[in-house]
Amino acid sequence: MSGAAGTGLAGGRREELRRGLEALGFDVVRFTSAAPGGGDSLRAWLDAGRHADMAWMERTVEKRGAPGLVLAGARSVIVLGVNYWPGKLAADSRNGGPRWARYALHEDYHDTLKPGLVAAGKLLERTVACTSDDYRYYTDTGPVMERGLAARAGLGFRGKNAMLISREHGNWLLLSVILTRCEIEPDAPLRGDSPLRHASHEPAGLLCGKCTRCLTACPTAAFPEPGIVDARRCISYQTIENKGVIPRELRAGIGARLFGCDVCLEVCPWNRFAQEGRRLLLATRHDLADLELAEILALTPERFAEVFRRTPVKRLKLAGLLRNACVVAANLGDAAHVPALVRLAGHASPLVRAHAVWAVRRLAGVQAAALLEPARAAETDPQVLAEYDAAQA
Repeated sequence: MSGAAGTGLAGGRREELRRGLEALGFDVVRFTSAAPGGGDSLRAWLDAGRHADMAWMERTVEKRGAPGLVLAGARSVIVLGVNYWPGKLAADSRNGGPRWARYALHEDYHDTLKPGLVAAGKLLERTVACTSDDYRYYTDTGPVMERGLAARAGLGFRGKNAMLISREHGNWLLLSVILTRCEIEPDAPLRGDSPLRHASHEPAGLLCGKCTRCLTACPTAAFPEPGIVDARRCISYQTIENKGVIPRELRAGIGARLFGCDVCLEVCPWNRFAQEGRRLLLATRHDLADLELAEILALTPERFAEVFRRTPVKRLKLAGLLRNACVVAANLGDAAHVPALVRLAGHASPLVRAHAVWAVRRLAGVQAAALLEPARAAETDPQVLAEYDAAQA
């Protein structure tokens, strides 16, 4: 451990660090303690199975509630937020087109935020005279509870939609954290008492009042209670994290959402205060919002790699995106997509074939059996056969 790690940073020196971090492109900078907290609520969520098949969360549950287990000797946490709200998107007003989660209409933020975090670490070294061994940074990739730490730091509060809601930026912040052995005077949480008490102990909706718009707007009823998301019913989980078949009972609720979902964020009244972000650490991809569903249904591996290179969609892989596109095509109800869906019923991926069969059945009605007959005769995969059998039933 660096000898400077025990040096406290407060007053003007702390504010100098804050201003320096903001100058790097972070729209909000807050500080809090690295004390343990929040692990009990996470364990309860995991015990209820609401994490679906995200087993990596179980493997790191102890670390997630204790920053000191991630970085030995950690004393403070720097919480950084980047506002990705661009104002109203052109895609929002398009009729009949696919919808993308807003953050997906940029190059992958894990990549574009990293230079800012590297620079933030160097700034910390210069400000506190610590070494690179005295800090560790993460953007949604490490065993840390970013939203809980952000709430503890007073960056915002945990809404009934389980998201971190800022009074200045609404629901539109990408969060990063820097764990450090350097001691930095903490900011106060919104409720105004000790920052050492973890904000995860607060009931969801500290500043939500009686509003339940996010809970009632969810198309798949993914909120069993305020502040708790059941990933098994969440559209973002189903269209991104789930690598298998999307449950039939949830497909209609996905609507036109091709990658992720912003519904519980969009309806929040706190967004009326959100201003367009500087996006100094983001790279907008305006072209993605203009993609037609027909083009997506016709994607080849080469075209997929070309279009989605450096975007978060790339980790979904082509089969996952085609799976989602089949569901969206069925939900949009445009029979013009039937020929493309029939072709996908013979795709190399059983995952794609299963959802293509369902989509053709939804769009072609009584003609579906004849259209799918060649693909059905050649089919051997149990999951795909189950879609044929379910349609007949």
